[in-house]
Amino acid sequence: MTDFSFMFANRELESVKPPLLQWQLPHRTFSNSSRMLKVRRRRSGHYQDSYAYQHSRQRKAANVARQTELKEQRAATLGDPIRGVTTPFIKSLDSDLPTQATTSIEEVSHTSTSSPSEEPPYSPAHAIDEAHLNYYLTKPELEGSFEYSKSLSEPLVAVDRERADPAKEAEEAKIHDAGHQTATEAVVRIVSLANASSRERTRANVQRIIDTFGRHSTDNHLRPKAPSLLSTFSTIAEQKPTPRAGPDTGSSEVQIGILTAKIRILADRYEGANRNDKVNKRNLRLLLHRRQKLLKYMYKKERGSDRWANMIEQLGLTEATWKGQICVE
Repeated sequence: MTDFSFMFANRELESVKPPLLQWQLPHRTFSNSSRMLKVRRRRSGHYQDSYAYQHSRQRKAANVARQTELKEQRAATLGDPIRGVTTPFIKSLDSDLPTQATTSIEEVSHTSTSSPSEEPPYSPAHAIDEAHLNYYLTKPELEGSFEYSKSLSEPLVAVDRERADPAKEAEEAKIHDAGHQTATEAVVRIVSLANASSRERTRANVQRIIDTFGRHSTDNHLRPKAPSLLSTFSTIAEQKPTPRAGPDTGSSEVQIGILTAKIRILADRYEGANRNDKVNKRNLRLLLHRRQKLLKYMYKKERGSDRWANMIEQLGLTEATWKGQICVE
């Protein structure tokens, strides 16, 4: 009995298995220790020819330098996607000065006659040369008001010429001319855009853009786009354009010009100490993408026409403004 009991006890001990390990090593489907060792040695520099290693490094440096050069050339060819190229028209929008002055300052301001230089710097008295003035005034209206005010304020001439004093009349006329010249200069400085606020300058720039790129004025001196091949052989009668009821404010070139003026204002504010202005950055990005969409549409419809060439030349827009991705950093 004891032998059988000992036999069953050994079987029970054999049936008891050891507990499984709580953790196991990661399972690998294959093992190639020699290959991994070669890779490690190659990375660390062992078993490698020094001449071939230096030659590969030089080729890599040459490729990186060439890529950098090509990137700079592409960027220079495309231009600045935000500002483009500075043109005389764009410069006049930034500084609110006329593109070409027609009257010298000596004819407007009597204070400039004492200036020692032949070409004195710009002053608000030069506003008489500007085509657009503040407060919705025009140059003919301003000149007419000056003449009318001078005629109203002239000293009265004595009816009895025998009792008149010519010296006194000459003195009064001289004083009147000096006062009228001073008043004229004061009014010109008031209506000048150089002393206007940012909102008033933007309004004047928008009006200037409408007068420059509006089709109510460009249709008189720019040739229309050549008809396409499909329209030449089309049997449908061509419809006559609807006559305009006022100045053109909704065409693509006018909207692109207005967006360009606003973009330059936001770009000037974003530079320098205002780089962390997130709201201004977002507004600038929205205006850039809106202008990009209009330029793509304009490029598709008016490419090669005088209207497209005139807009690109006046606003200084480059291919980067409508091609590729525009990023504001």
